[in-house]
Amino acid sequence: MRSRLEPFKKLARSLRNHRQLILNWFDALKQISTAAVEGLNTNAKLALRKARGFRTYEALETALYHQLGCLPEPEFTHRFC
Repeated sequence: MRSRLEPFKKLARSLRNHRQLILNWFDALKQISTAAVEGLNTNAKLALRKARGFRTYEALETALYHQLGCLPEPEFTHRFC
């Protein structure tokens, strides 16, 4: 932070703001792959795109459980033909 160069100050602020998250990676000792986390995020975003138009949070939450947990989709009593 004592640097006169703004890019270095910005880097120092960023590291300071994300300090705990950076240290968590070292605490986990590479037990969790970032690829697995990215895969979960991708699947969650896909479920959110599919759930577009749901009116309640509960419906969205159910869609996320089904997408991320590979649960079977419930049968509907009404068919949209």
